[in-house]
Amino acid sequence: MKLTSYGAALEVTGSQHLIEANGKKILLDCGLFQGRRKDAFEKSRDFKYDPTAIDAMILSHAHIDHSGNIPHLVKEGFQGVIYCTKATKDLCDVMLMDSAHIQEADAEYFARKLRDTALQPIEPLYTQEDAEYALKFFKTIPLGKRFKLYDGIYLTFVEAGHVLGSAMVVLDIKDKEDGKEKRLIFTGDMGRCKMPIINDPYQIEEADYILTESTYGNRTHAPIEEGIPELARIINRTVRRGGKIIIPSFAFERTQELIYGIHLLIDRKEIPTNLPIFIDSPLATNITGIFQEHLELYDKEIRDYFNLDHNPFKPKQLKHVDSVEESKKLNYFIGPCIIISASGMCEAGRIRHHLKNNIEDPKNTIVVVGYMAQHTLGRKLVDGVPMVKIFDQMYKVNSEVVVVESFSAHADMNDLDEYISNIKGLKKVMLVHGEPDQSEPMAERLKTKLGVETEIMEPEKTVEL
Repeated sequence: MKLTSYGAALEVTGSQHLIEANGKKILLDCGLFQGRRKDAFEKSRDFKYDPTAIDAMILSHAHIDHSGNIPHLVKEGFQGVIYCTKATKDLCDVMLMDSAHIQEADAEYFARKLRDTALQPIEPLYTQEDAEYALKFFKTIPLGKRFKLYDGIYLTFVEAGHVLGSAMVVLDIKDKEDGKEKRLIFTGDMGRCKMPIINDPYQIEEADYILTESTYGNRTHAPIEEGIPELARIINRTVRRGGKIIIPSFAFERTQELIYGIHLLIDRKEIPTNLPIFIDSPLATNITGIFQEHLELYDKEIRDYFNLDHNPFKPKQLKHVDSVEESKKLNYFIGPCIIISASGMCEAGRIRHHLKNNIEDPKNTIVVVGYMAQHTLGRKLVDGVPMVKIFDQMYKVNSEVVVVESFSAHADMNDLDEYISNIKGLKKVMLVHGEPDQSEPMAERLKTKLGVETEIMEPEKTVEL
C-alpha cells in the first residue's frame, strides 16, 4: 500500500492524497488551494497525477479546500465514483456551483479590467456546467456503515465533528500481496468536543496508520465557552461608538455557528435586541437551509433548542441579502449593524467590498473567527499590517481588528494528542494540512510522548505502508 500527498502537504489547503492498494488508486479529497490568487490558480490547475487513472474518490467533507477541485478533476477525465455522506453531497450541490459562479464572475471582471492592457485574461478552472456534471458522480454512504469498495478494500465513515456532514475515513485493506489486513484512518479535518450544533468526533479505537490534519498542531484554542461572551463584548463596544461589526466568515458552518451564538445573546438580552444582522452571502443562505434538513447530525443542546420552538438560525433581526443591489445598499446603511459575509479568508466574494468600504473607519470592528492561510488578505489583517491591498488599491487599516479563536472548528494540539493516544496498535502517524510551524512540533511531541513513528508528508513524496 502506498500513500502520496499532492496537496495540503506542508500547507493547509488543497487537500489531495492518493492511496494505491490492490491495484486500485483511491483519491482522498480534491480541494482547491487557497492563497495568492496566481499561485492558487496554478496549483489547482496542474494535477500532478493522471485524473483518468483514479478509480474512486472519497470526500471527507464539503469545505472548498477539500472538495472544490472535483469539477476540474472530472473535466480532466476522472470517471470513477465520489463517495461521501448525504449531508456533504447536499452541501456540495450548492457549494461547487457557487465556486464555479465565483470563478466565472472573476474571469469576467478581470477581462473587463484588462481589456486595454497586454495582460492575458484568466480562465475559470471550471464552469457551472462542469460543476453540475461532476455532481452526477457522487454516491452517499451513511455514517457507521461498512461499505465494500473493491475486493479486500472496505470504507467506513465516522463522525469527524468538524462541520455538518464531515466524516473521518476508515479504510480496511487486506493486502493481496502479503495477505495482511491494514487499517488506515484519514481524519480529513477533525473537530472539537462540545462545539455547538454537531456531534463530537467519534473515537476510533484501533488502527495501523493515521493520516491526520495538523492545522493547530502546536496551538491551543480558548475554551469554546468563552467565544459567545467575547462576541458580546465586541458587539457592545462597537455599538457604543456607532460602528459596524464586519465578520468575514465561511458560508458553511462558521456562519451558522455565529447566527446561533448571536441568537443566544439576543435571547439573553446581552446585546441590543434591535441590532440589525445581515448575512450577505447567498451561499450562506442556501447552506443554512440545508442545515435545517439534517437534524439527525445535531447534538442534544441544539435539538432541545429546536424543541422549544426556536429556530436557532432565524433571529427576527436577521436579514439575508441575496442580490448584488441589496449588498451595495449596505454601503449606505447608517448606524450600528452586524454584517457577516463570505469568503472566510477574504480572498473572494462580497466581503472584500465590505472591507474596502469600512476598513478605514475607526468606529468599525473586523472580527476574525476562522483560520487564515498564509498570503491571504485575512492573514494580513490577523498579522496587523497597517495597509492592505483590496481590488488593486491600498487602504489603511483604521478599524479595530479582533481575532476570536474560540470559534475554531479544528481540533487543537491537546485534542489531536488525546485522540491519537487513544488509538491502539498505531504503527505510524502521518501529518498533513498544517504549516511547518504547527506540524513539526506536533511530530516531535508524538514521537516523544507516544513513541510512535511520525512523518510530515511532503508534496509528491510516496510513503510505503
